[in-house]
Amino acid sequence: MLKRVTSMVNAGAMSGSGNLMDFLDEPFPDVGTYEDFHTIDWLREKSRDTDRHRKITSKSKESIWEFIKSLLDAWSGWVVMLLIGLLAGTLAGVIDLAVDWMTDLKEGVCLSAFWYSHEQCCWTSNETTFEDRDKCPLWQKWSELLVNQSEGASAYILNYLMYILWALLFAFLAVSLVRVFAPYACGSGIPEIKTILSGFIIRGYLGKWTLLIKTVTLVLVVSSGLSLGKEGPLVHVACCCGNFFSSLFSKYSKNEGKRREVLSAAAAAGVSVAFGAPIGGVLFSLEEVSYYFPLKTLWRSFFAALVAAFTLRSINPFGNSRLVLFYVEYHTPWRRKTTKLGKYPVLEVIAVTAITAIIAYPNPYTRRSTSELISELFNDCGALESSQLCDYINDPNMTRPVDDIPDRPAGVGVYTAMWQLALALIFKIVITIFTFGMKIPSGLFIPSMAVGAMAGRMVGIGVEQLAYHHHDWIIFRNWCRPGADCVTPGLYAMVGAAACLGGVTRMTVSLVVIMFELTGGLEYIVPLMAAAVTSKWVADAFGKEGIYEAHIHLNGYPFLDVKDEFTHRTLATDVMRPRRGEPPLSVLTQDSMTVEDVETLIKETDYNGFPVVVSRDSERLIGFAQRRELILAIKNARQRQEGIVSNSIMYFTEEPPELPANSPHPLKLRRVLNLSPFTVTDHTPMETVVDIFRKLGLRQCLVTRSGRLLGIITKKDVLRHMAQMANQDPESIMFN
Repeated sequence: MLKRVTSMVNAGAMSGSGNLMDFLDEPFPDVGTYEDFHTIDWLREKSRDTDRHRKITSKSKESIWEFIKSLLDAWSGWVVMLLIGLLAGTLAGVIDLAVDWMTDLKEGVCLSAFWYSHEQCCWTSNETTFEDRDKCPLWQKWSELLVNQSEGASAYILNYLMYILWALLFAFLAVSLVRVFAPYACGSGIPEIKTILSGFIIRGYLGKWTLLIKTVTLVLVVSSGLSLGKEGPLVHVACCCGNFFSSLFSKYSKNEGKRREVLSAAAAAGVSVAFGAPIGGVLFSLEEVSYYFPLKTLWRSFFAALVAAFTLRSINPFGNSRLVLFYVEYHTPWRRKTTKLGKYPVLEVIAVTAITAIIAYPNPYTRRSTSELISELFNDCGALESSQLCDYINDPNMTRPVDDIPDRPAGVGVYTAMWQLALALIFKIVITIFTFGMKIPSGLFIPSMAVGAMAGRMVGIGVEQLAYHHHDWIIFRNWCRPGADCVTPGLYAMVGAAACLGGVTRMTVSLVVIMFELTGGLEYIVPLMAAAVTSKWVADAFGKEGIYEAHIHLNGYPFLDVKDEFTHRTLATDVMRPRRGEPPLSVLTQDSMTVEDVETLIKETDYNGFPVVVSRDSERLIGFAQRRELILAIKNARQRQEGIVSNSIMYFTEEPPELPANSPHPLKLRRVLNLSPFTVTDHTPMETVVDIFRKLGLRQCLVTRSGRLLGIITKKDVLRHMAQMANQDPESIMFN
């Protein structure tokens, strides 16, 4: 997005390059960094990177060593992408394997090797038959192991209790680890990732502790059986990997703008390993989470997603040598923040887990993991399938109603599955609402897909039976071909999953690509596209916000969404501060304020920076000084420069002012002054101002008239004004 205004950025870099180079050469630490919960200055970060690159290029001509260093700098981005892909893919594979084992641990244990899942345990058994492929002597349920009973009421109750106890244990461990060691490890992470990529600082959110705790607790909460997925949190995990490797290279660790290019690529790698969809991951990062996505980030995102997917494939967590979660092959072409319970996060998690386990166990479609449920719902009923969803009556002696219609009357198993799915659908919808947002890692992708897949499969079976019993209807007469299924219920489940996920997240292009990569159903792109567009239209009728944008607004993050339209006829003077009746704007003068004056101003205000003017009488704008850099510069000067005292004059000009004899040594701070702050006039339409803030990623904008300073507009002011114009609470924007 910022690419559209590259010329403006470069112009700003050239006009302020002198002071920026002086600024970067300063030895004292932390200059150029930002406070927690503040927004970065994209223009300054771009200018700093331009100056850094120019310096490296000029030095590369001086010696072979400098030339090698320039090559290493150029290739550092690809090295970071390689490392991110390797680590993200490895972590995803380990999580998948651990989740399979711990999910099955709730029902039983493998006698030959307790770390084997149910499926792995029975792989090596010679006594497994096709009819009972889920049963083998090596795998024993808890009732068989503890009381040597496999059938009967007592065995069922014991297995039921063990299922609940394991679920509660996993959930308690997860919420305890999150609460004690890494509070930022809770939730999906995607709303915060979107906010961080827009330029917001949340220190610790992508830290090493968050990475470790989120990885461990993600296994625990998914294994507990709660209605949540690991796919969204895997994006957070991958971005933590990206942040860690960024800190190893000064090119990214010292520039917040460049760091966000790496995080955008890491988000793509996260989706790649979450769904086995590298292309969908790149499109997801571009469409859904990234704020600034230049062309080189597109290439590097693709590389990171490719490496991550290849690493996951090498680990082979699904045991089928496929990268996709729900591979299917159809043979027919297509035609909570304020709740009382929320104040007690541990109790909330335990209560919801207990309710989930108690209700989920009796229903086979809620007892199993959500990924297994979706896989069965997507499945096409072939000759070797034993699922009750495929319990059709196939009697060769049965009279056909019409030779052109395949014999697919539903059997008892299908009707049983229908009412079980109906109960599971209601349960999933209700419990997911209460589960998402608890203080544990929780993704919404898989639960949303499960809800849509259940509804889709039920509709598919209904249409299938309608076509069988009413083959003469005009809607079926021209669709059904001899020797082929007229309706494929699994395809309805796939489309339903896409529609539900699209309605929740408002994804479109990336959703379609993720779905066909997820299932391997390349030829069904058109119905998936229709489902994605329709679900977006229907969902937008209820509200324009997707679930992640809603969470961003709920948390009060200063996120300026490019999708929001501003059509009101207001001017910059209506939004700028100070407004009528407010104290005058706090400013610095170029050569008449003492160190004590500036320190007092900083202490009495909480502004991110101060405009610098010639004098209070003229108010002619000179530049803009950041609060943090003023504090660091004054602190450094007091420690390292002799003669700097409280009544030393601070000046931002090239030459010091004329001072009386015996005056304290003056302090020059021109090096921290931005000589080219972005300005608009007081009559600039707010529509233009909003567009400027979006495309340039501004932190603040000064308002002038004929070179005279009138006021300032910050990103928070813009967001508050937009909220006010939309009849929302402007005070919901909490951070800078």
